[in-house]
Amino acid sequence: MPADARSGVFITVEGGDGAGKTTLARSLTECLGQSGHTVRLTFEPGGTALGTRLRSLVLDPELTMSDWDETWLFLAARASHVHEVLIPALEAGEIVLSDRYSDSTLAYQGYGRGLDLERLSSLNREATQGLSPDLTLMLDISAEEGLARTRARSSQGDRIGDADLAFHERVNAGFRRLAGEQPGRVRVIDARQAATAVLTEALQVVNKWLDAQGSRS
Repeated sequence: MPADARSGVFITVEGGDGAGKTTLARSLTECLGQSGHTVRLTFEPGGTALGTRLRSLVLDPELTMSDWDETWLFLAARASHVHEVLIPALEAGEIVLSDRYSDSTLAYQGYGRGLDLERLSSLNREATQGLSPDLTLMLDISAEEGLARTRARSSQGDRIGDADLAFHERVNAGFRRLAGEQPGRVRVIDARQAATAVLTEALQVVNKWLDAQGSRS
């Protein structure tokens, strides 16, 4: 579903654990809604009944699975998300704001787990039906600081969050690499700032982009 074939706008929020993606996505949704836009907030893995069940499996610290097992579960959740939520909302002309999307697979399973990036990119295209974000806000923070934030919020771990620091450093380096490869789509925001400063910067980026596009939604 190329951008010129849809009337809505697809924005994703990406970054490593503890970067503040969920906080930003919720605040952005509220601010854009107050500005008169119709905004659909969603997230991955999840966003659908199937995605929610797969999320509980893939993050369950009691389960042992291979890196490809993990990848296929994420891709299945994404395929459901695209079919049930993203495409209908975009066809309806909404701004869709997703907390995580296909970049997370490349960062976590590709750079983090070491799986083949070319194959992951191909599988992403299949799972998403070719649906790419119009704009991505990538929150950048050190793995050490991000994990400290995550663990300060909750003592309940998950399979991926509980991985060692080296894994999360590879993930964050992967996000930075992806941002450098696609500067036209990806805008990097320093997530070490206070949440209010991150929101202000993100709003400036989004509003500038919408103005340049003639605000499709």
